[in-house]
Amino acid sequence: MVDLDLKDRKILYELDLNCRQSNAQIGKKIGLSRKVVEYRIKRMEEEGVIRGYWTLINSFKLGYNSYRYFITYQNATQKIKNEMINFLIQYKNTFTVYSSSGPFDLGVLIWIRDLKEFNNFWEEFNDTFGDYIHEKIYSVFLYAYCYRQTFLLPDDYDISERKKFITMGPGQVIDIDKLDYDILNNIVLNARKPIVDLAEQLKCSSQAINYRIKTLIDKGVIQLFRVSIDYPKLGLQNFLLQIWLRQLSKRKEIWRYIENYPFMTYIQTYAGYSDLQMELVIKNIGELENFMQEISEKFPDSIRKYNFSTTKEQYFIRCLPDMKFK
Repeated sequence: MVDLDLKDRKILYELDLNCRQSNAQIGKKIGLSRKVVEYRIKRMEEEGVIRGYWTLINSFKLGYNSYRYFITYQNATQKIKNEMINFLIQYKNTFTVYSSSGPFDLGVLIWIRDLKEFNNFWEEFNDTFGDYIHEKIYSVFLYAYCYRQTFLLPDDYDISERKKFITMGPGQVIDIDKLDYDILNNIVLNARKPIVDLAEQLKCSSQAINYRIKTLIDKGVIQLFRVSIDYPKLGLQNFLLQIWLRQLSKRKEIWRYIENYPFMTYIQTYAGYSDLQMELVIKNIGELENFMQEISEKFPDSIRKYNFSTTKEQYFIRCLPDMKFK
């Protein structure tokens, strides 16, 4: 486990709010010089605490929907598992692929715009790997609320800005052109890429790149520039918690209650599986069980059951489908 002081944690917090902030801007907020911020970020990258920087893009705004699949294996050798994972990663509209410890083995999210195209992909996947799958559970992604990662800060830190700060889901479709897409394609997995590098690569002025990025933010296509953190190096785990309700009328009330917890990073709604799904970053299963005990006591007879899992390995994540332009 890597021991971080409060300044390091504040830097991580600021990077997760907007990793395209300059080191000087971050330093001004937390009382450090630009060079010290640069040194600390480089050290956390070398220690593996910072794994990279990525852009949260709301591809629903680009005309896509998303399906989530939970897969459990049967009679699958490691070679077959690797081939299955690589097949899913290579699909041009895959959102994320990860292995899990819990009630399923593999989690997959797929962007879908053309059902016929998706059907061809899915039939090939089942023809190739169907004999090695015990169960497939799917649900349709509706929307997600993303919360500030205030768990990085001490309990007595001012978290008045705990409020929901981003929503991802269906809405008005935004038309983009090839330059917009090329910008998104360059920053989706490299969110800190400098404007001057983007301008040189795309043969465009820095002013034009800045304007395009600002417009994509204003229209809700670009939602966040985030940092990827290796939580186990901080003594933390990322849990996926799914809850089925006995009293569906309590869903919004439970949602409003749990979103105030500092360790809550996402609350999501899917059609077709659980009634509430959320991601939490906490120390261990004991903390998760204490959380569920508190919720059960706060809302007696409302929760029918729940399950949880942890991510073993994140193989792929890319919040942007492969779009073609003439």
